[in-house]
Amino acid sequence: MKIILNGELYHTSCKTVRELFSELKFDDKAKYVCILNGYQESDTVCLKEGDEVFLIDKNVLPPREQWEKIICARHTPGVYEKVKKAKVAIAGLGGLGSNIAMMLARTGIGHLHLIDFDTVDLTNLNRQQYSIRHVGRFKTEALKEQLLDICPFLDIRIDTTYVTKDNVLDLFQDDDIVCEAFDNAECKAMLTEQLLLKSKKTALIAASGMAGYGNSNDIKSRKIRNNFYICGDEVTGAEQGIGLMAPRVTLCAAHQANLVLDLIIKS
Repeated sequence: MKIILNGELYHTSCKTVRELFSELKFDDKAKYVCILNGYQESDTVCLKEGDEVFLIDKNVLPPREQWEKIICARHTPGVYEKVKKAKVAIAGLGGLGSNIAMMLARTGIGHLHLIDFDTVDLTNLNRQQYSIRHVGRFKTEALKEQLLDICPFLDIRIDTTYVTKDNVLDLFQDDDIVCEAFDNAECKAMLTEQLLLKSKKTALIAASGMAGYGNSNDIKSRKIRNNFYICGDEVTGAEQGIGLMAPRVTLCAAHQANLVLDLIIKS
């Protein structure tokens, strides 16, 4: 029987993964994770012709080629080949942007572009992907460090700068998709106007309305026009008595990240 084992063609007469462990002389099965056709299985599962099997040592960081095959194995066939080529920018690395970046890194987006001018402070820690050790550091640098801890082979470009009308087109000229994650309404409007009017190839995923708590199902994704999408409830902004809190902000960030994947995979 022919199977694909850890990304390579392999001939075996084994009927189960457990038998395969024995054939390979992997005595300590607890050290390994078994991924069969993109799904984590026990060693009792049966094998059939053409199966794709990954036996992954939990305690070893593999070389890049093997790492990519492992990530690919956890996705629907054909998905990883697309996402690893994509170039996605995140404008603003606060509650939305830092969470979007984390999700996209975990899904294998190959090229991430992180833009923010600000540093981490204590008021950020209620909803943003930073910790005490990052306080006082630029968000671009702190977030890049964390993302590389998740996936050391990511291509990450950072721009520690303020996005303005004068530099917006140069900043995003190489990006396929831009996630707008600003706090400031004027900056949101400026980025949207400049990209939609002057860049025909870049898709923009903006956010509006994610303050407070409750009403999770009000957070939605909506296509406004060609290459322009918006996520959020489009109503609830932060104000006195209604702050930005991790659960609802993260819900909106998840909508943006999920939409990024949807656009990449369907392209």
